[in-house]
Amino acid sequence: MSVIIDGKRYQTFETSRLILRPCEEKDSKFIYQLLNSEKWLQYIGDRGVYSEEEARVYICEKMYPQLKKEGYGNYVVIRKADNVKMGTCGLFDRDGLEGIDIGFAFLPEFEGQGYAFEAAEKLKNVGIEEFKINNITAITAKYNLRSQRLLEKLGLKFTKHVTLPNDDEEIMFYQLKD
Repeated sequence: MSVIIDGKRYQTFETSRLILRPCEEKDSKFIYQLLNSEKWLQYIGDRGVYSEEEARVYICEKMYPQLKKEGYGNYVVIRKADNVKMGTCGLFDRDGLEGIDIGFAFLPEFEGQGYAFEAAEKLKNVGIEEFKINNITAITAKYNLRSQRLLEKLGLKFTKHVTLPNDDEEIMFYQLKD
């Protein structure tokens, strides 16, 4: 299965319960909702997306460039049983970080059901096997204990504290260790 964005085909991925599809402009309503959810704002931060139109622009300007350049990026996580969009999971080439960052965010009603782990485990394996990424990393807020536990379950280990460019909050940096 795949999607076509600007004339180019991008792969989708599946698990037993989920479809991971590259984020598209048609997801703007969902992205608006996710980026303004309480936990997104608390743990990831305000992205200045205050309407569906701003979400569409965000997808085009912030998500598409990496997808087009690398072939991977941000994926909408869709439950197979009912085609409900629950969250996002992705592989990100972030400024100021070594390696490729695996990240995830879900709407509150879908937390605690194993969906984030299932999606992240799939993308971690795809990253290594299909995209030949040899340095998978992750970042999280010091106070986001659920995210820390999920990263550790994925096999990533805390290695140091870092500060991203244009930010002053020190965050935790994890790396996949054998």
